[in-house]
Amino acid sequence: MKNRRQTIRKIVGFLNNKEEDGGFWLPNIQRPFVWGEDQICRLFDSILREYPISTLLVWKTTNKIRRRKFIDNWQDSLRPRLSIFYVNEDEAKKCLVLDGQQRLQSLFIGLCGSFNSKELCLNILSGEIAAPDDIKYEFKFIEPDAIAFPWVNFKTLVFTERKKRVILKDLEDAAGRELDSQELDKIEDHLDLVDKTFKMDEAITYQELDSIDNPDLYKEDDVVEVFIRANSGGTVLGKSDLLFSLLTASWEVADKSMEDLLETLNRHGFAFDRDFILKTCLLLLGQGARYEVSKFRREGVREEIEEKWSRIADAVMDVLDFVRGKTFIQCDKALPSYLVLMPLVILRYHFPKAWKTAKGIDAYLLRCSLVGAFSGQADRLLDALDKRIKISQAFDLDEIFALIRSQGRSLELTEDRFWQMGYGSKTIHLLFNIWYQGINYTPAYQNNMLQVDHIFPQCALKAVKEVNPETGRMRMKYYEPDRNQLANCMLLSRDENGPGGKWDTLPKDWFADKDDAYLDRHLIPKNSALWEMDQFENFIEERKKLIAAKFSNLIVPSAKG
Repeated sequence: MKNRRQTIRKIVGFLNNKEEDGGFWLPNIQRPFVWGEDQICRLFDSILREYPISTLLVWKTTNKIRRRKFIDNWQDSLRPRLSIFYVNEDEAKKCLVLDGQQRLQSLFIGLCGSFNSKELCLNILSGEIAAPDDIKYEFKFIEPDAIAFPWVNFKTLVFTERKKRVILKDLEDAAGRELDSQELDKIEDHLDLVDKTFKMDEAITYQELDSIDNPDLYKEDDVVEVFIRANSGGTVLGKSDLLFSLLTASWEVADKSMEDLLETLNRHGFAFDRDFILKTCLLLLGQGARYEVSKFRREGVREEIEEKWSRIADAVMDVLDFVRGKTFIQCDKALPSYLVLMPLVILRYHFPKAWKTAKGIDAYLLRCSLVGAFSGQADRLLDALDKRIKISQAFDLDEIFALIRSQGRSLELTEDRFWQMGYGSKTIHLLFNIWYQGINYTPAYQNNMLQVDHIFPQCALKAVKEVNPETGRMRMKYYEPDRNQLANCMLLSRDENGPGGKWDTLPKDWFADKDDAYLDRHLIPKNSALWEMDQFENFIEERKKLIAAKFSNLIVPSAKG
């Protein structure tokens, strides 16, 4: 294994470039790129702060391995369609990145492309001293036509050959004014820092597994093992990705089959992933719910998945069709845990006739989802449900609920648990799906997207102060649990809740012109005196009564076993 070092600008030039020692590519076993704008910006901030970049791992080979390109102009819509970036298999020399995809892909986007049509920019006047976990050098993705001083397109700084005085003159022209000496000094320091960290310092180290001279040194199966060991110590790569890497090494069409199934499942606003599909495969093939790499090494397991893939996919899709068509769950936000669907898939796969006549599925989904019956470690519960369904060859709701309770999981929605469904909770959108019946959670027009709104705005509540009786000093009166509680939340469209709409409007102003139908829909107390800021606590008390009355059939007064 060889250690090599390169500058960032040089290493970016290796990506997708056959002329640079065969180029750097992504092997098929790599999962999709998952970083967002904030993570990319933090990487560039870390580089300018001269923080070390973890060592990369690449495999140099001439083997005919399926690989794909790095993506310069990233769009979120590309994530489920990576097959369009596949490169034809050949025996040419190539370097496959086993560890470091997120960092290299982020560098490629920032220095050579864009993220959702926006380009990476640096606030050239940023750079104040900051704590290690804070941002020191401000980066942001901006539409090219909207870039304005002090923001500078970062790639132009890294790849420019212009003299520093020319760059300074261009920046002053962009500012539309003379820059003072302090600003000029800061900009010069930043230009020097960019040159040092991206052009001169060999800041990136990569370990190279070289099997060009000795093709038997690292075979594909060996590299899969290296890939697993390189990634299993971190938290970014999921267990399902490691299992899938083993699967794709021997199943040529696995990635395309998985991609096609996920695209079909998620076209209506859901977020099924490999994790769910692979766990389902293990259950359906009698391997148990627990993830273990050894299961995929067992003789015949991968072959059985390939052989029965169509039946597995049909079962998952049929269950989703039922959920979308016959229950209140219409999108990802209304499904806190996808594990609740697995017993239904088991029934549909093994006993399709019993699936067609099953009763109580809507009640099962509602109760289990609201109380979080499948939260935490649910492998033992799933195995028990799998066994019960196979024995009874049916979906008996009473039996299912009894089994769940026998696993120490409560199915009662107590008052305490109900009122915890506030802003940011996993179940608030599920509750709103029941509350606001007939709503469209997956509209085609972005401004019709639904958002949870604070009735009494957070900024207004944060501004309310009271005297701390222990110290005599002023303190904030309403903390996060007060502001985010369910009784201070309602559901609005993005357009209705945006600038020019509700936004930070106080309730006394927002509700002033609303009719009774609007107030009834949102369960708003009609006594307008309660809409005043100094009546926040009384408003919450009265609205809780209205909400509790609406959901009286679900809430129990105290927890039961």
